[in-house]
Amino acid sequence: MRTWFEPEEAEEFEAAKDLLIRRCVAWAEDHGHPVDGLLLSAAVDARHESRDGRLAYWDGACIRFFLLRYVPYKVTAPREKLDLAPEVLLTYLRYLDVTGLRDPRGVTVGEAEEIIAGTRAEYAAALDDPTLRGMATFWAYTAIDQGFDLTVPGAFERFKRELDAGRVPYDEQVLDKIMQNRLVYGGIEEERAFPQPPVTLPPAAELTEAARRSRTVQRFITLADWLGKDGRALTDAGNLRVADALEVSALLGTGEEQLRVRSAADLPQLNLLLAWAKKLRLTRTSKGRLLRVAKAAPLLRDPETLWRRAFEVLPELGRVVTVPVATWRPEPILAEVFDEILPDVLNSMYGMDEMPVIRLEETVWLACQEYFVLDQEKRLLDFWRREVARDLGRMFEILSDLGAVELSRGPADPLYASDLDHDDQPLPPDAVERLRTALAEPDLPLVRLTPLGMRGVRDRLLADGRDAPLVGELATAPPAELLGVLAQHYPPEDAVAELHGWLAQPGQDIETLVQAVRECPFRTRVGAMLRVLADALPRRRLLQDLRHDPVLGPAVWTQLIDAGEMQPGALSDRENLLLGAENFLSVLELAGPEELVEQLRRMGGGDAYEFMEAILASGHPDVVGMRELREQVAEPLRRIGRHPLRLVPTRPPGARGRRKKRKR
Repeated sequence: MRTWFEPEEAEEFEAAKDLLIRRCVAWAEDHGHPVDGLLLSAAVDARHESRDGRLAYWDGACIRFFLLRYVPYKVTAPREKLDLAPEVLLTYLRYLDVTGLRDPRGVTVGEAEEIIAGTRAEYAAALDDPTLRGMATFWAYTAIDQGFDLTVPGAFERFKRELDAGRVPYDEQVLDKIMQNRLVYGGIEEERAFPQPPVTLPPAAELTEAARRSRTVQRFITLADWLGKDGRALTDAGNLRVADALEVSALLGTGEEQLRVRSAADLPQLNLLLAWAKKLRLTRTSKGRLLRVAKAAPLLRDPETLWRRAFEVLPELGRVVTVPVATWRPEPILAEVFDEILPDVLNSMYGMDEMPVIRLEETVWLACQEYFVLDQEKRLLDFWRREVARDLGRMFEILSDLGAVELSRGPADPLYASDLDHDDQPLPPDAVERLRTALAEPDLPLVRLTPLGMRGVRDRLLADGRDAPLVGELATAPPAELLGVLAQHYPPEDAVAELHGWLAQPGQDIETLVQAVRECPFRTRVGAMLRVLADALPRRRLLQDLRHDPVLGPAVWTQLIDAGEMQPGALSDRENLLLGAENFLSVLELAGPEELVEQLRRMGGGDAYEFMEAILASGHPDVVGMRELREQVAEPLRRIGRHPLRLVPTRPPGARGRRKKRKR
């Protein structure tokens, strides 16, 4: 049972969604919890369509988005049914919890209950506001209000004909507001983001000390001290006086105090620090003076928080990061898209070792050409490309002073040249040739994120709703949830590290993990969890020890047979039936009951219903799955009647956007 799918895995996702809804509805009815298939489907869709796509991950932002944005925008249903959405969502979260599907990095059921309770008034108001609907929902409700029963085939087409003929009244003001909202804010659709690799960070105390040592943080503190209580006078143009500018430059160590300038505006490093400090609300201007903000004193005494805030606002400072050093330089390209380029570059570096700067220069230059329509004359293109590379280099120097990146020199890892000849290479031929030549050099500028920078990028990724695993964050997670996350979101090496960290905690041992696998109600997830354990622990010992386990035996045999470590002939007749049940249950989860029925009907030799009766009598421990096999597979086969099968194998088939360009 997977709870994460690529957007293009439509069939696999739909099968998993049907399974989740089917099982959740049955569980809710058995336990007396409110449930509705349409609202469950909306909850699953909302997470699948999100930035990270994790069906079982829910935090406060996810809960509020679903209730206050997604349901009003996308779900068409009678009001009495929509009023149940908070309770149905809570039922779904409870089901994820009791089955071990919940992503432990989200909120607990208790926390979710409090969040949902806190949104009830807002949710009712959102349902009352028709301008929060999407276009499709608006027209669907209009059709219903005009007496069209959209559950009847062809009803919407008849409604559309009546609408086109001008015979359907509708609220034009509401429609105009919906269209205006979409133009200004866009819809609620989110583009799926690339999964990020797990990273390892040093202890919190080391990160705090690194923030304290940051050259930029120290400069902010020095600047505030230099301003004092009375501040410093500004010229009519709003700049520091030259003498003051040179004085503070010497104190800050920018290296600009020896420059002979006519205006403080000609000191780019000082101007950046002043603009940065103003953005952080460390300073302000009033009555011709640059003043220290008194309320910023706590921030200046907390270097770590100051560092985080400085890192957060840096993307907003493109105009001063890329400010021309000479007046003849035109407005830098990078200045206009800095707020998007900087996060993209940092994301590219996330989880990577030293990267050659030239590789980033080429990808940034390619991105800039997507944003702007540039003169294609080669001399001008080369000029713009060099200017972008120069500003990118300045950006890295600023990040280095902040302590977010580390700059060095040396040979590039062969990895960065290995894809230059691939057919799907996005870079143009001239860029590929430049890279091929440059990457062969033995002494290249290299860059990588520091641990402090890694944490800063991770914080931003999480705030953006993305999955950014951290090795060690699952150290106290419930065992079933731990194994589920490792199986889906961690490469084998990182899964091993995370698992051993979990086992190092008091009271957490292998038997606890094995028991969690035994209790898992999904056979495909049982197999995935066993693979995680087998990869992290001595494989032969673990699987061989579990070979005769009354609950896990069939899943273990499947893995041993697939690995060639066990022959099917070594199983008894009863064990073969158990193995057959294991495989059919897996197909039932992966493809659904209708597909399994069709597979059985297509098979040759024997009687499908009688074979299923033997499978159902095998004693397989999956009570819920075996009940579904009887009700949704065996019973349809019985009704269909006998169908000759030619062969009954032990393993049945199937077990297996950006801104518009602007002219320059």
